[in-house]
Amino acid sequence: MATMMKTPTAKSSGTQSGLSRRAFIGTAGALVVTFSFAGRLLAQEKGKGPKLPGSLAKAPELDSWLRVEADGTVTIFTGKAELGQGIKTAIAQIAAEELDVPIARLRIVTADTAETPNEGYTAGSQSIQDSGGAVRQAAAEARAALVALAAERLGIAADRLETANGAVRVRGGTQTIGYGDLLGGKRLDRKAEGKVKPKEPSRYEIVGTSVPRFDIPAKVYGRPAYVQDIRLPGMIHGRVVHPPSYGATLASVDDAKIATLPGVLKVVRNGSFLGVIAEREEQAIRAADALKASAKWQESAALPDMKAMPAWLEANVDVVDRVVNGVPKEGPVPDAIARDGVDRVEATYTKSYTMHGSIGPSAAVAEMKDGGMTVWSHSQGVYPLRDTIALMLKIDKKNIRVIHTEGSGCYGHNAADDAGGDAAMLAAALPGRPVRVQWMRADEHGWEPYGSAMLLKASAGLTRDGRIAYWNYDLWSTSHGTRPRGRPPGNQLSAAWHMADPQPLPKAEVVKGRHSAEYRNSDPIYDVGDSRIVRHFSQEMPLRVSSTRSLGAYANVFAIESFMDELAAKAKIDPVVFRLNHLKDQRAKDVLLAATRTAGWRERTGPTKPGGARVRGQGVGFAQYKNEKCYACVVVDLEVDRGSGAVQLLRATIAGEAGQYINPNGIANQLEGGFVQSASWTLKEQVTFDRTRITSLDWAGYPILTFPEVPEVETHVINRSDLPSLGAGEASQGPSSAAIANAIFDAIGVRLRDLPLTPDKIKSAIG
Repeated sequence: MATMMKTPTAKSSGTQSGLSRRAFIGTAGALVVTFSFAGRLLAQEKGKGPKLPGSLAKAPELDSWLRVEADGTVTIFTGKAELGQGIKTAIAQIAAEELDVPIARLRIVTADTAETPNEGYTAGSQSIQDSGGAVRQAAAEARAALVALAAERLGIAADRLETANGAVRVRGGTQTIGYGDLLGGKRLDRKAEGKVKPKEPSRYEIVGTSVPRFDIPAKVYGRPAYVQDIRLPGMIHGRVVHPPSYGATLASVDDAKIATLPGVLKVVRNGSFLGVIAEREEQAIRAADALKASAKWQESAALPDMKAMPAWLEANVDVVDRVVNGVPKEGPVPDAIARDGVDRVEATYTKSYTMHGSIGPSAAVAEMKDGGMTVWSHSQGVYPLRDTIALMLKIDKKNIRVIHTEGSGCYGHNAADDAGGDAAMLAAALPGRPVRVQWMRADEHGWEPYGSAMLLKASAGLTRDGRIAYWNYDLWSTSHGTRPRGRPPGNQLSAAWHMADPQPLPKAEVVKGRHSAEYRNSDPIYDVGDSRIVRHFSQEMPLRVSSTRSLGAYANVFAIESFMDELAAKAKIDPVVFRLNHLKDQRAKDVLLAATRTAGWRERTGPTKPGGARVRGQGVGFAQYKNEKCYACVVVDLEVDRGSGAVQLLRATIAGEAGQYINPNGIANQLEGGFVQSASWTLKEQVTFDRTRITSLDWAGYPILTFPEVPEVETHVINRSDLPSLGAGEASQGPSSAAIANAIFDAIGVRLRDLPLTPDKIKSAIG
């Protein structure tokens, strides 16, 4: 059963206000709640019995997920990290719902190797499924256990009892016993069995409502919220001097002179790893600047020609395989499909390297004390980071604790883990006091792992009645995943590469999981007849790369959705009608229609004829993340200045559906945030480099979208209370890029296929 919610936006004269309007349509269908604000399962397998959902299968002990305190409050443990996606709030809603405990009585502990289950990385929009599913089932089984304890204590049959407000009570009576009195801090000491059925969605009172986010107040009021804000007793400060380029080695440095500077406690040199520790932060910065000026490096011109990256990708292929239903298959790759009697349409698209571009540079705090080390990090995988630091320092991982502390902005693998590695190196060199390491802007821009450059080629056959007869799609890319693994060979932390006994970055893994890495969303959701999707993968990584938001889906959806528009124009069919003609999935159609109808879609059968100095365009982009997760459709209205090539985003209309929503406002946050970041990537962002070094080391060299450039946004979230809950953090990334590209085509009548779509490229295309 589907339901939805909606939101108004306001405009200011001159620039866009960036106000957001949301609509959440609920199961009743008739009720639409509107508001505005500024700024922007238990499954059964046939014949196999109950299956534990999500991460619960790997950590079935109920005590791993929750603890009832003596005062009646409940502590919930999740191995997932709060990244600003609102997972703390969503997990709390799920737990409060299943336990019948007021949400104010819950405490949420996230991603701590000493306290929480090992849920790997917080990635792939999997947290709601993996951790939310586990917490829901664990809480349901804990509630059943509490009822059984109360039945024994009260001498009453369990079926005469019910739960409410953190207590068990006799149905229709007055006898009540609180959870704290029943358990009072003791362990449940039992494993989940999957035999207890969680609540039916029709009974939800907390799940499905927009509970205010737990993490927002501190950020709004300027209270300590991030790892960058940590201040511990006796804390000292460190800085690391990173090499000027990949592969550079330290030839010499006057570290003895630097050691005499005011406040300096120690200069740390281990091979080409160079750092300094000082009493105060400004002293550490001055000492690091002096170290940098004193250091002499040996470098080589080992990078490819930036302008020839598509050719480099084609020339450096290690693995070629066919992707079938999102999974690479071994065996011979067939030739491209061709057929007589249909029109063949072809197009080539490219994507440049992109950064995470975190506005707050990465940071960490580490302390070596009594033979053990504690690291506070905004890593998205505390257990893998723990194991990788242990590998680097050659100490037992049991002696290392990593505590996740939110960082000021990142979706993906930025320099958070590296900052944690740097802090660990410095803390190990000066035990007894916590060492805070903060990267500088040039460090972040020059050394973070980027999103890979990609080359994408599509061809299809088009029948006379406007149907796709066949589909070919080839993609070229380097890795999209070099996160810390904590196992040999090599090491993913940059500090480890530069040690006297180096642990170099391992060769890129050839990933073969479903809808993973560079081939994520490479197969269209549409009915395209016979299809051939081929991955061409290079294990060589000329620039450091890893996971950026949505991995390969951003570029793949950009290419596929741009190509769908090109096919529609060739067939002289409206782009939305063309998509609907090739969709069988009713959920997909509902999302596509929700966005386009709300946006006031203007039907067309080809590009408009531009006239005047400033021309307007409207474009659409649609996808289902990983072809099995959250659906998202984005419609963009924009204006192009034909003289300068500048693009002004006027309005974005978003519709999304992620099954049963936990917090509709939270889903809207994610869809809107994905749009803003994608718009920045699409219109502005490109890592630049020469044959030796990265050159985009500041915001002038790597511009991002500014607040005045954020358009009016209207978001609709559809609820499917009969379906499992899904994550939405990466669903709008690809559709947003395509919607912008298609809107530019609608405005100027010329197709741009090379990301980013900068004013110079637009001006050149106009001619």
